[in-house]
Amino acid sequence: MTARFWPVFILAMALPLGAQTPAPQRFTLAEAITRGRSSGVQAALSRLNVQIADTRQRQRGADALPAVTASGTMSRQTVNLREFGLSFPGTPAVTDPFTLFRGKVEVQQLIYNRATFDRMRMAKDTALAVGLDAERIGDLTAATAATAWLRLASAQETVLARQQDSVIGFSLIRIAGEQVDAGTAARIERTRTATQGAAIRTQLAVARNEVSRAQLDLARALDLPPSTALIAAGDPAIAIAGVPPDADAAVAAAKTHRQDLAAERQRAVLATSALQAIRDEFWPSLGTSGYLQSSGQPNDHLYRTWSIGVGLSWPIFDGFRRDRRADEQRLRVDAAQLRLHDLEMQVESDARMAVLDMASAREQVELATERVRLAEQELSEAQERFTAGVAGSVETTNAQGQLAAARDALIQARVAAGAAQVGAARALGLLDQVH
Repeated sequence: MTARFWPVFILAMALPLGAQTPAPQRFTLAEAITRGRSSGVQAALSRLNVQIADTRQRQRGADALPAVTASGTMSRQTVNLREFGLSFPGTPAVTDPFTLFRGKVEVQQLIYNRATFDRMRMAKDTALAVGLDAERIGDLTAATAATAWLRLASAQETVLARQQDSVIGFSLIRIAGEQVDAGTAARIERTRTATQGAAIRTQLAVARNEVSRAQLDLARALDLPPSTALIAAGDPAIAIAGVPPDADAAVAAAKTHRQDLAAERQRAVLATSALQAIRDEFWPSLGTSGYLQSSGQPNDHLYRTWSIGVGLSWPIFDGFRRDRRADEQRLRVDAAQLRLHDLEMQVESDARMAVLDMASAREQVELATERVRLAEQELSEAQERFTAGVAGSVETTNAQGQLAAARDALIQARVAAGAAQVGAARALGLLDQVH
């Protein structure tokens, strides 16, 4: 390919392919986190689970409300008097057919049952635990969206870096061509620079494919149609309120804000409450019931009867079933405490590692920035020597490769810094405070 066609080729490679498609949607990292939390499929499912738990709580609350039953019958029947030991001279043993009307309203009301009231409180605590789990799922979906956004941002910056490399490569190819035409350089110099340019074009094609793949991942994380064109806008750095730089303070913040830890604590409370409910089954149960009934043969002459009573039930012996259930539940309590202890240790470890990762990420960005500056200076000096004819293309090719590597390192360092901030926000339970 001759030198005069290179500007056209690079311009064609640099033009966005989406000119014939609708304008892409732009998302900053904070916006992706917010939408991922609210629009992710898993987050939506967790919110439905919260509604289910609330409904079950209301169902359990019905145990404390009265139960009212109404019934009415009309029957055509005969009665065998001798079945009841009745026998009268001149009276048939079986009566003539007659119609009987009966209407009845029954009411039952629980007055006191300690185990039932315990389970009503457990239903409320269960709903609270499910709500905390939903917050935890929201953090997971938000972190997934953040990871997809960072991948897209990395791919976009890589495309820009390869385009800049292409411009430099074209400049070197042009210089090499001029020197070959002037007879001041061997043809291999032009061939070597053209080979480097071809390698850069390959890397550019790979980077563009990675952009398309990252767009699909981000669209999936944000619950958008896969055909949606997306752009990762803004800086990978995000602002997190309340992230302390000290490790001990970070641990304290994590133990205060982590939703998964709060949910595990709530489940430990539930396990203890379930054990207490089993023990309380040994307490007596007090209830009341009554009915009002109207009955008779002609429906215009019905007679009312009623009944009201209070009942006491005290379970004395059930074959040690409750004792065995209590033994099993005690083991569940021990297991819940063990899980809680393990999660507390994990939360502390996550918080301390998050502080370390953020400090390391900041240092890596500083070092990568300095590396890019030095690589640009090296390439500039190599170009001057190549243009003056005192150095060959090997020197410029090496310098160009060093600059490309330095740019890639800076891109990865910036993305790693964003990932470290997202990870810290998740480790400390502050992902909902990202802005």
